[in-house]
Amino acid sequence: MSSIENILNQFESKRVLVIGDSMIDAYMWGEVNRMSPEAPVPIVEINKRESRLGGAANVALNIQSLGATPVLFSSIGSDYYGDLFLKLMEEQNLSTEGIQRISNRNTTVKTRIISDNKHLLRIDEEEVSMIRDEKIIENLKNRILTDTFDVIIFEDYNKGLLSEKLIKTAIQSATEKGIPTIVDPKKNNFFAYKGVDIFKPNLKEIKEGMNVEFDVQSESDLSKYVEILRTKLKAKGVLLTLSEYGVYFQNKENIFREKAHKRTIVDVSGAGDTVVSVAALALACKLESELLMRIDNLAGGLVCEKVGVVPILKDDLLNINLQ
Repeated sequence: MSSIENILNQFESKRVLVIGDSMIDAYMWGEVNRMSPEAPVPIVEINKRESRLGGAANVALNIQSLGATPVLFSSIGSDYYGDLFLKLMEEQNLSTEGIQRISNRNTTVKTRIISDNKHLLRIDEEEVSMIRDEKIIENLKNRILTDTFDVIIFEDYNKGLLSEKLIKTAIQSATEKGIPTIVDPKKNNFFAYKGVDIFKPNLKEIKEGMNVEFDVQSESDLSKYVEILRTKLKAKGVLLTLSEYGVYFQNKENIFREKAHKRTIVDVSGAGDTVVSVAALALACKLESELLMRIDNLAGGLVCEKVGVVPILKDDLLNINLQ
């Protein structure tokens, strides 16, 4: 078997806890044939609607699609969309036992209007106030300490679940059990994830989180700021995704850099979910850092060739060349 087949076979035995903000990614597909007489905007004639699992739930779908077993720990509202979210989870054969329903709170919904495979508009319906429920934190701690996981993913969308206390409790519990951790961060909790194995920001997130500006094509700038970040977080490694400039990985011993592969980019939505999912499974399998980075770079590019937020498929990865 090829090396990628061997790696995918290793993925199948892994059990992954995904902690983070979930949402529904809704789509309205249509055609634009005329402009509105009321304002200088196009009229979209809708001919199809679709609802998909998004956020941390899409990470769980990526883990499942790669053959591993995801366990999602997330929160949703007590509204209609919360009911729809649970229905979508069941349709995808994902366990709902880790889903925390919050009373008097709305489930996050992102609606994308698409025509000719292009985004025309996105409408966000969300509530981002911090969820302060000690019972949720205790539930998470018990889940980590009593269950068996090969890796833990933090998927932060700044929607209120991942408070500093929840993050600290989860990392301490994971450390106690020797479970590796990886973070897909956002600005609000950027420096709360101290002691994780891999911290995975993108270029926009590292600049906003550190409040710095630098030349992405400068190796000295990348090395300097990633080293500052890695040291401040006491992280074992930082995996920085650079969009069309590829990926950059730094740990205590080495720096690895790979350029982006040529792709027909259709939609970047959900690429970060795929990258953190593949990296988490590679971390769980104890793959070498350079190999982890190369698979991630390829996987992230592959999902950008598809419209909407979709998980990576095993067949997509089977066709890649790691050489």
